[in-house]
Amino acid sequence: MQYLPLVRIYILYPMCQKHHTSQHPSHFEGSAEEQQTANQVQANYLEYIKDFKFFDPHIHMTSRTTDDYQAMADAGILAIIEPAFWLGQPRTGVATFKDYYSSLVGWERFRSSQFGIKHYCTIGLNSREANNEPLAEQVMEILPLFLYKEGVVGVGEIGYDDQTAAEDKYYRLQLELAKEANLPVQVHTPHRDKRKGTERSMAVALEHGIDPSMVIIDHNNEETVKSVLDKGFWAAFTIYPFTKMGNERMVEIVKQYGPERIMINSAADWGISDPLAVPKTAALMQMKGISAEAIRLVTYQNAIDAFAQSGQIQVEDFASGNTIDQSKTFNGNTILRGGQQPRVDKNSLFIR
Repeated sequence: MQYLPLVRIYILYPMCQKHHTSQHPSHFEGSAEEQQTANQVQANYLEYIKDFKFFDPHIHMTSRTTDDYQAMADAGILAIIEPAFWLGQPRTGVATFKDYYSSLVGWERFRSSQFGIKHYCTIGLNSREANNEPLAEQVMEILPLFLYKEGVVGVGEIGYDDQTAAEDKYYRLQLELAKEANLPVQVHTPHRDKRKGTERSMAVALEHGIDPSMVIIDHNNEETVKSVLDKGFWAAFTIYPFTKMGNERMVEIVKQYGPERIMINSAADWGISDPLAVPKTAALMQMKGISAEAIRLVTYQNAIDAFAQSGQIQVEDFASGNTIDQSKTFNGNTILRGGQQPRVDKNSLFIR
């Protein structure tokens, strides 16, 4: 008989100063009783979420493999939103943006469908590349060509990186595009000076007359969540190893603030990241006693409610599962190579 390995769960106590490791100071040791309970938890976290379905509202599948799509489908992810973002190096011409946006509404939607996952996207000029003003001006001219296409559920991800004057200029211009198109806004908050950047992002959106219910403030943490919720915005949290949020910390946030207007995403991209962050966090919440309804809201329903304001999301398109036909092609191309079926087994529960 084959036995599954066991995992150990550590709980975050926000005021605790006892670090589990000096390398990862955001993770903390739980009590002896909690550790004993953790030793009894099997590593197959899928057993804890087999009755759940998930919607990841921020993931960059252009940077991921078909194996990731298969693993996501196996874990119960039914639909995703892919925001336009920075690809790791600066683009040098507007044609590269045009091709990238075209792939988000074309090839990537097709590739996702081949694994039964409904693909949506948000379109925008990211904050980092907004600092190349001559190129940014050209990109602004083509954005309206894509914002009204099928499957586009918002303007994003936009906002601030270094909080420069150029970033502010193009953030404001894109807020106006969102108003004209009546689309939700997906806001990237900066990694540096996050509190200031988050407050500024919200203040500018309000200044432009955008209803907070139409704005998803992303990459929140313990420092920003209260203000975002108090002001009526949606609060999105990225479960991303080592940098943004760990899922143990996320459990504590949902315990403290509840599930209203909170959503969880993976933002999995070309970096060290995990496309299964949403179901893994749901499993940890289940283990830690958070109600099934609260888990459903933060890992599925809230994202739908926020982005369905675009008029593009019909739940019946994916809620009962999507039809898979891998014999189909896109512009003559297929995901299949030699008839092999891509699969992968990713069972590590913790995201650190």
